Amino acid sequence: MAVPKVYGEVLSTAMQRVLACLYEKHLEYELVPVNMAAGDHKKEPFLSLNPFGQVPAFEDGDLKLFESRAITQYVAHSYPEKGTELIYQDPKRMATIGMWMEVEAHHFDPVASKLVRELIFKPMFGMAVDSALVTEYEAKLSQVLDVYESRLEQNKYLGGDYFSLADLHHLPCMQCLMGTPVKELFYARVHVGAWCNDLLDRPAWNKVIELTNDA
Repeated sequence: MAVPKVYGEVLSTAMQRVLACLYEKHLEYELVPVNMAAGDHKKEPFLSLNPFGQVPAFEDGDLKLFESRAITQYVAHSYPEKGTELIYQDPKRMATIGMWMEVEAHHFDPVASKLVRELIFKPMFGMAVDSALVTEYEAKLSQVLDVYESRLEQNKYLGGDYFSLADLHHLPCMQCLMGTPVKELFYARVHVGAWCNDLLDRPAWNKVIELTNDA
């Protein structure tokens, strides 16, 4: 039986989001490397998988997907009985998870990704860090984390009492920021800090880290 194919580069945070989901579901997959340094993600045949030229891309039989959060939702819905239950059939519980997935995509990720770019990728490529921008986005992240702290005072996870896609989607940028001074913003909030520890210690996520360390 053919296994799903994931096209991309394991150092990509979007790629890591999909890999974390696959490991949580205990699914086998085929990793198809894309040489982004050579610009292969901007050329055919990759553009036939994602016309926007971004990783990851995903194939499962005749289904082709791009956008990491769409891929994780497909995987969670398609294999509900395998591994960790990341979505729920109850409409109210699923609506709550969906709401926090939207929060991650529209409030957390744009800010966190900007900080990752400034504090990790710019120095990696010998580019100057924009300190004023970092200060601005640290303040924006603090506002988001204040909301998270209030939520996590009442619930162990963002979607409720159980780990779900709403939490999983945060992991790649969260992991990156743990290696920067921004880490202090997470751990200055007791419940957010405990949530971070819980997520970062998950066996599935540790498998993703092992892959990135070998890259």
